[in-house]
Amino acid sequence: MARVKRAVNAHKKRRKILKLAKGYVGARSKKYRIANETVMRALRFAYIGRKLRKRDFRKLWISRINAAARAHGLSYSKFMNGLKKSGIEINRKMLSEMAINDEAGFAKLVDIAKAKLGV
Repeated sequence: MARVKRAVNAHKKRRKILKLAKGYVGARSKKYRIANETVMRALRFAYIGRKLRKRDFRKLWISRINAAARAHGLSYSKFMNGLKKSGIEINRKMLSEMAINDEAGFAKLVDIAKAKLGV
């Protein structure tokens, strides 16, 4: 069986890692072994960060809705409970946008929630 030399494939693999490590400081962008460790760690953090971003945005939307609902005399939990009881299914992202950009529309939703709760 013929001997397989890995020169081309090995260079391709190393070039790919070094390209991903572009901009890193010192040996982290120049030497393959160190660059590989750094890139693997960075990719792991990027994966985790994509999950955390979803949580962070949900927290932001909830705090915005809470602030706007409290300005109209309801807590966040009571407001959401009132919306659910009245059959209004609108996600938190849109509620947050309404709280910022459409105060009149948000006030109507608060009134509907209050009416359903009997507050």
